[in-house]
Amino acid sequence: MEGFITDWLNLALRWLHVIVAIAWIGESFYFVALDNSLKPPTDPNQRKRGVFGELWHVHGGGFYNMQKYTVAPPEMPDDLHWSKWPSYTTWLSGFSLFFVLYLLAPNTYLIDKSVLDMGPVVAVASALGFLMAGWIVYDSLCRVLGTNDRVLGICVGIYVVVAAYLACHIFAGRAAYLIVGAMLATIMSANVFFVIIPGQRKMVDKMLKGEEPNPIYGKRGKQRSVHNTYFTLPVVFAMLSNHYAMTYTNKFNWVVLVLIMLAGALIRQFFVMRHRGKQLWYLPIGGVALLSGALVWTMPKPIAPEAQAANAPKVVINDIMPILQQRCVECHSAKPTLMGSAPAGVMFDTPDEVSKNAQRIYEQAVRLKAMPIGNVTHMTDDERTKLAAWFEGGAVK
Repeated sequence: MEGFITDWLNLALRWLHVIVAIAWIGESFYFVALDNSLKPPTDPNQRKRGVFGELWHVHGGGFYNMQKYTVAPPEMPDDLHWSKWPSYTTWLSGFSLFFVLYLLAPNTYLIDKSVLDMGPVVAVASALGFLMAGWIVYDSLCRVLGTNDRVLGICVGIYVVVAAYLACHIFAGRAAYLIVGAMLATIMSANVFFVIIPGQRKMVDKMLKGEEPNPIYGKRGKQRSVHNTYFTLPVVFAMLSNHYAMTYTNKFNWVVLVLIMLAGALIRQFFVMRHRGKQLWYLPIGGVALLSGALVWTMPKPIAPEAQAANAPKVVINDIMPILQQRCVECHSAKPTLMGSAPAGVMFDTPDEVSKNAQRIYEQAVRLKAMPIGNVTHMTDDERTKLAAWFEGGAVK
């Protein structure tokens, strides 16, 4: 029953997380596009009112005129929209999902003893520390180097590379990718909570008092907002990476993570510049080149066939069923004991089900060694070799 409840909680949190993340990313992308598409107002009266730029839209059968002020409008409207709740709910739902799936089962998801032998308490504390340290270091860099965007950008990039390296040498590969993504997502949401919204509140308070707002708050908020837009695609990849074991099971998985995240940032930069009227095709070409490099890096190496006597019997399905029963059916069964339901609906209860999933078994248990997760059931190399012999021999029944 506990696994059943966990599965439904997982579903509800994941659904909520995706919905609010779409809202946040969509809103963020829209305002970045708006900022980079603004044109000086043609009406002199608008310029006198402090309008910095404007953009005309046609959408859904209506016309819209978006305007941005250099600092603030002469009069503050009664109904002012604040772009904050999509960010907050994305982080809260994401952290809740991380807590339910990873922090409550550290031995399964966080720990890989071949990477670092640590206990569950240390693993959970390390994961939480990673998120907190991520924000503290990033925020410190921004406060010290904030007046030089180029230097700050380079330092933040180097910091992300170091974080990827450390995570992949502390946690299981699957968890490492997610934790780096969660670290960046924490930075993004903290930027909104600690910098962007407080700065905007100070500007509004000044306006309500009839005083001139300090433009520094707008500049700081804009800088953090720009950082957020470059983090977006890398974070989306990190959230999806759990489904693609060929990325995080690689020996140099931190390099693969950096390559794909950098590709995402370059592709995002292309669209940012495109909104400014510049078609810098070398950016997406560079992104595709990096993705191609990651593809080549993760390409599986041919598995050397085991030396066998010429008359050695073929491994048949009855030879591997005991392995699957002992190592896999705790999850992949009609009645699993470790989970509420079989992941992806894959079950190994019968020979027919095993034959149908032969390719998956070979890829996940032999080539990638991604299953069992965290090797919690202690599948041995000899057992993986027997699975390989069965599949490469034609998955004989």
